[in-house]
Formats: sequence, C-alpha cells, structure tokens
Amino acid sequence: MRRKTLLLPLLLAACAQGPGLRERLSTYIGQTEGELVAAFGVPVRTHEADGRRFLQYEQRRTVALTSAGFDRPYFSPWGPRFGYWPGPPSYALVGCDITFALRANRVEDVSFRGEGCR
Repeated sequence: MRRKTLLLPLLLAACAQGPGLRERLSTYIGQTEGELVAAFGVPVRTHEADGRRFLQYEQRRTVALTSAGFDRPYFSPWGPRFGYWPGPPSYALVGCDITFALRANRVEDVSFRGEGCR
C-alpha cells in the first residue's frame, strides 16, 4: 500500500503539462516595443492601422511524418513470402504566425495562428 501512495505523485507529475502558448506569450503584454524586439528579434512584418501597430513573427520547423508500412512480397529459399516494410520517410513544414498588437508603444494583445502553434 505504501508503494502505491509513493507512485501516485509521480504519475500525476508525469501527466502534468506546462503552460500553453497563450499563457507564455501573455507575459509580454504591457512591455514596450523595444523590449519585445529585444526578446524576439526584428519582426517579419509590421503594419499600422487605427492608432495601433502590429508586429508579426513567423516560426517554421520541419517535422518528420510517420507513414504506414505495407506488406511487400519477397522471395526466400522456401518460396515467396510477405513481410512488413516501412514506408519511405516524409517531412512537412509546419508554421506559426504570432502577431503582437501595440498601442502607445506598449503590447496590448497577442494572437497566433497556424498548425505549428503549441
């Protein structure tokens, strides 16, 4: 019984996840444009509208995709056989566009879009 009570906190800690992207980016709300550029670098795009300034950053990364294998015939000394062969490797480019909205030189809001946002 004692062993089970010791394992329970370890199992709960293994299931715990860190903060999401929104929580991590919300720490930049209220910072100046200079502080934002110092943290993220020069933005890819900027746009000004209705007294607000928008700074966009892009993140791109390549991920390996697992492909289903298939049965392929091959010949052995005992005659034709079927065996499992993994499929060829494939890769995909996933991205995340992060946009900071600034008003009066302070970050007011943050938004993001893309399949690579985590």
